[in-house]
Amino acid sequence: MSSVRSAPAPAKRASPPPGPGSLTKTQRRLGRDWRLAVLFLAPTALLVGGLVLVPIARSIITSTTERHGQESVFVGLDNYLALVSDQQFHTGVVNSFVFTAYAEIFKVVLGLAAALLLHQRRRGRAVIAGLLLVPWVVPTVVTAFSWRALLDPIFGSVNNLLTASGIGPLLVDLHLVDSWPAGWLSDPSLAMPSVILVNVWKGVPFFTVCFLAGLKSIPAELYEAATIDGASTWQRFANVTLPGLRHVITVTVTLSSIWTFNNFDLIWLLTQGGPGDVTAPYVLVAYSKAILQLQYGAGAAVTLVMLPIIGALVFVLVRLLRQDTGTPSRRRLQAAQWAGTARKALPWVVAAVVTGLLAWASPQIFWKAVVVLAVFLLIAAAVGRVVTGLQSRGGRRSSSVVSRLGSGVALAGLLAFVLAPLYWIAVTAFKSEGQVVMRDNDLWPTPWTLDQFGALFTNQPFGRWYLNTLLVSAASTTVALICAALAGYALARLRFRGAQGFTVTVLLTYVMPGALLFIPLYQMLIGVRLTDSLWSLVVTYPTFTLPFATWLLVGYFSSIPVELEEAALVDGCTRLQAFGRVVLPLAKPGLLAVALFTLTNAWNEFLFAFVFITKDEYKTLPVGMQSMIAGDVVPQGQLAAASLLVSIPVVIMYAFGQRFLTEGLTAGAVKG
Repeated sequence: MSSVRSAPAPAKRASPPPGPGSLTKTQRRLGRDWRLAVLFLAPTALLVGGLVLVPIARSIITSTTERHGQESVFVGLDNYLALVSDQQFHTGVVNSFVFTAYAEIFKVVLGLAAALLLHQRRRGRAVIAGLLLVPWVVPTVVTAFSWRALLDPIFGSVNNLLTASGIGPLLVDLHLVDSWPAGWLSDPSLAMPSVILVNVWKGVPFFTVCFLAGLKSIPAELYEAATIDGASTWQRFANVTLPGLRHVITVTVTLSSIWTFNNFDLIWLLTQGGPGDVTAPYVLVAYSKAILQLQYGAGAAVTLVMLPIIGALVFVLVRLLRQDTGTPSRRRLQAAQWAGTARKALPWVVAAVVTGLLAWASPQIFWKAVVVLAVFLLIAAAVGRVVTGLQSRGGRRSSSVVSRLGSGVALAGLLAFVLAPLYWIAVTAFKSEGQVVMRDNDLWPTPWTLDQFGALFTNQPFGRWYLNTLLVSAASTTVALICAALAGYALARLRFRGAQGFTVTVLLTYVMPGALLFIPLYQMLIGVRLTDSLWSLVVTYPTFTLPFATWLLVGYFSSIPVELEEAALVDGCTRLQAFGRVVLPLAKPGLLAVALFTLTNAWNEFLFAFVFITKDEYKTLPVGMQSMIAGDVVPQGQLAAASLLVSIPVVIMYAFGQRFLTEGLTAGAVKG
């Protein structure tokens, strides 16, 4: 649901600029509206500078030190040189690349397939899209718990269903699993594919919604012209659909790759990096060194070594989001013509390189992925061949029936994949403890009971965790709304020197992963004695809520007709009065979209809360639920009840705010 098109175009100014003679020397140097810009941008600049830029600079300094007792000693590049022979670091880097590459491949394929199926439907599309969005909305801790329970080797429903259907032994015969029942999260050969599967389950909705928006923007005339020219279904897809989605696909994959490459919470909650270090990404290696071993310099070095890779992805993203902005110069047009052939060949070169690296880094996972993708593509090709054959023979009615039947079966399978874990949570929450333990009537509570909810509040400080999460989420959302509204308006409307640089800085901090920030922020919080307090979360959450909120509102303010503001200025309003009386009321959809996103992100956040909070009385819901699991003792009934109570508010917010969310995104961040 993040921005997937182009950066907001520079807005028209609220009033014509005065003549050169009416500007002061300072205004000519700094811009006509520099005073008001300073006032509006100051809160965001202080927060972004103090919580993102300063911590990164401090992390660079920390990486050149080594802790000896209570003091840090300068060691130069020793921490970086030590990584050359650090096997744990090597494993973490390879795991991050493997995890990201396979997850992105499957998310693109499944997301594109789901978007194409939904795009062809006329009835129920909004309902199905809303259902597909649920995995992306629910907190990561709920995702991890539900899949841990489903993938349990003895009691999990996945093994039970595969055994009952006879598919389990077949997987052994095909050498996709070594033994049965399969230990999905405990078997070294299956743990990484299982973690990738869960990430794909959670990420496919984001790709589906982005691709669906891209499909709607492709002119229908292109398909009609291709049909008249005799193009087949596959040819229309290859020559119209894919080129039309190229920009959306590239931006979406780049954004998702940044998030996936720096993923910590999902992997930690599923496997804690095990068995051994099979699933441990580089972020977990940094956490282990800095937080568990208190070697801040070594941990900072791990995160900073990855900074060039993240920087390259961010550079690509910035170029993609800005390539459609402004009038292209002659030089840019010549460069675009020269790069046309190279651009066509680039995807194939990248695909070949990535395929070779994946086959070398993880041959077992590679062949499993090839088999799964081959089966998926063969089924799709078979259905397409049948439909094309019927059309060529004049059987339009038969081909339509086959097409609708194939689409219905595919959507049913997709919905089953998406909703099955959530259904399991819902029914488990209403089972008795005896039914949970004995696995009696696993798919339906017999009888229905509220015992798990009562035990949850009796045995755990769940009410306190809930209140903490509400307070932190509300406070961080309020801060993000106020600061982003001021900064977004300044960047969209005011004239001042440095506006473009500030906008790019906001974008960079938006995609800057928490993995680069949690170590220096943790050190800063210790220095001011804010750890183990809700203030530590209220202070640090703007690092990931404020940049996105500002970026989205820049686009939304730019979409508001400038004539309305000019009329208010002509009527005697000051710029501040026009902002408060005209612009803000018109920006309600954008403000509501920002509030929904920031509130959800704060509600679901895990890494900062996990690192900064250790006392039960200050824990938020994600960290509190994780602490309910003690070793091998998993109170599944209570966790299911907690998951339901955690997810319901977020789902309700998205259900009622869907109209404002769509309007805010359409007029704002995805405005092309």
